[in-house]
Amino acid sequence: MTKEEILQQSVADYLRLQYSKILFCHIANERKTSPARGAKLKRLGVKSGMPDVMVFQPKFIKNGNNIIEGISNIGLAIELKIEPNKPSENQLKVLAHLKSVGWKCAVCYSFDESKTVIDDYFN
Repeated sequence: MTKEEILQQSVADYLRLQYSKILFCHIANERKTSPARGAKLKRLGVKSGMPDVMVFQPKFIKNGNNIIEGISNIGLAIELKIEPNKPSENQLKVLAHLKSVGWKCAVCYSFDESKTVIDDYFN
């Protein structure tokens, strides 16, 4: 496994163990495929630049009495990178779009950074 795959698996394991009731997925855009298969996947809706981790759980705004008053984010999107790699232009565009429609977005370079983003989101 590559270092990024190890990071992805660690983040997925953490989400499964620590937040077992939430729905999340890994967008597997890093796969290698033939040009014909790649064209077919694109026709089926595969999009370049999608984040590695998408958590489908809103973050609620609560008042002092723990009563929900609204939603601050509709989900959490995380792009995982191993330094010195940086997000591509497409990845940055997708993250900017998601942020503009209410998602919390982050680029994380380590498990600890990912864990902090996830825990901050849920707490």
